Amino acid sequence: MTGQFEGIGASLQEKDGQIKVSDLIPGSASYRQGDLKAGDIILRVAQGAAEPVSIEGLRLDKAVALIKGKKGTEVRLTVKKTDGSTQIIPIIRDVVIIEETFAKSATIDDNGKKIGYIRLPGFYADFNDNGGRSSATDVKKELEKLTKENVQGVVLDLRSNGGGSLQDAVEMAGLFVENGPVVQVRSSQGAPNILNDRDPRVQYSGPLVVLVNKYSASASEILAAAIQDYKRGIVMGSASTYGKGTVQRIFDLDDAMPAEFNNIKPFGSLKLTTQKFYRINGGSTQFKGVVPDIILPDLYSYLDQGEKEQDYPLKWDEISPARYRPWSGAPAVAKLTEASKKRVDTSESFKLINGMVQRMIKRKNDTMVSLKLDTYRAEQQLAKAESDKYEQLQKAAQPLNIAPLTADLRQLGSDTVQVNRATRFTRNLKKDITLREAVAVVKDQI
Repeated sequence: MTGQFEGIGASLQEKDGQIKVSDLIPGSASYRQGDLKAGDIILRVAQGAAEPVSIEGLRLDKAVALIKGKKGTEVRLTVKKTDGSTQIIPIIRDVVIIEETFAKSATIDDNGKKIGYIRLPGFYADFNDNGGRSSATDVKKELEKLTKENVQGVVLDLRSNGGGSLQDAVEMAGLFVENGPVVQVRSSQGAPNILNDRDPRVQYSGPLVVLVNKYSASASEILAAAIQDYKRGIVMGSASTYGKGTVQRIFDLDDAMPAEFNNIKPFGSLKLTTQKFYRINGGSTQFKGVVPDIILPDLYSYLDQGEKEQDYPLKWDEISPARYRPWSGAPAVAKLTEASKKRVDTSESFKLINGMVQRMIKRKNDTMVSLKLDTYRAEQQLAKAESDKYEQLQKAAQPLNIAPLTADLRQLGSDTVQVNRATRFTRNLKKDITLREAVAVVKDQI
């Protein structure tokens, strides 16, 4: 939730029973210490001067638990370097900032039209530090920067955003609409509590597209639903979002048990569903999720994923709508949907995705597997040929002209590692066909 943790700041991977350093987070404790390098294999871990513990053959999560620790404590890693030598590396743990957690923006130049792009991986917030980073504040800053870049529209990417801070979702909706209700929260008893954006100011009032997929959940669904109900922008993506419209609380059973049971503690915890989210139009985001205005072909669509696939999910229902006033400059949804459908229907990339989804569904439902080696190999070769065909089509596609903001790169200065991370963020988006269609929908509104 905070975008940070306490540790050494190294990304690890397990391979052939060994724990290998795959990357170092710039500015982290291990990065500043300087001896630990990508490619090093960690053999043993010691807490300060204590006896080292071998982690060879250990599961990755178990190894990480030994290496992580409180800020200011020392961990000593015995590592095998790439040249075969062994070295003991002492590192004082510190706070690690995970930059990939935070909102980032870029600009897309498409035939003279400049479109802003904001990627939000999660609704983060630091509830223990009033001065800590929050997703709503960061998105506001990104919108300010994009406004200075004179963008003519904005794409807000909530794909695979699993949610987080509810208050940030409410504040973020307020960046795009005037003051009013954003979400209704209801307990098992009593009237729903309406959470409002109380700021009449609108940070950004231009064309807006919100991208979602099947893994957009919780706070993502609240924001997307508010944008849709206010008719403030176009929601695009998978057939529906995840459908996580409930609130859980964790109760420590040790706190509830009398003192005479202390000798047999711990009893563990109990997770209870205590509240449910409802849109301002009265419908729940639970179970059904948010259905986009424009639905695009998606490789995830064949997967049985979502809240409705969980054990004993609460069903969809609705309550009375809140009082709100839709956006006066509402987009022409029907016209934009029709134009998008024409592009998607003639797109070779989307046609291939549709074909791949149908084959995946067929394979998933087909419980018969041939024991004839030749038949099995032929099926595998066919699957690989289809996959290669899609990759070749993607490589041949005209890449999006997307780049990090000049102001951001200027701020990073000559730190090549940080600059590479910033450009890596946009590099993976250049052949993103869903983003390309989102840009086209924005352009249809300019």
